[in-house]
Amino acid sequence: MQSKATNVSEYIIEIPEERQQAFSKLRQTILENIPKGFEECMIYGMVGYVVPHSIYPKGYHCDPKLPLSFTAIASQKNFIALYHMGICSNPKLLEWFTSEFAKHSKKKLDMGKSCMRFKKPEDIPFELIGELMQKMTVEEWINAYESVFKK
Repeated sequence: MQSKATNVSEYIIEIPEERQQAFSKLRQTILENIPKGFEECMIYGMVGYVVPHSIYPKGYHCDPKLPLSFTAIASQKNFIALYHMGICSNPKLLEWFTSEFAKHSKKKLDMGKSCMRFKKPEDIPFELIGELMQKMTVEEWINAYESVFKK
């Protein structure tokens, strides 16, 4: 479900009321823990955290007009989603996250390649996500991106 919201405040207003508090807390967790250099914006109809062109002028290789995406959060039809590109580019980070998840949640991890899905707002492991956000700097993400995605 892509939003047409042009800013984060508009996006949050569109979210079903029963998810707004958890979504806002997830956003705040990211903002408090993501390393300096990443910038919050609306991208792909979601709340995104990107490497701005001022740091990485090349932008995203498929569309250089777009900044380099790192992570995003979205309220989808049946869940809140956290997309984290660092997890799919760094096997050690993925291994760390999946092993730590069991220590922070009684639920089974519902995860795709880079997407974690939380069907119930109370299932979001905020502390773990805060730790995850601290695990990769802008420079590390650019290096990972260029080594994995750039041809």
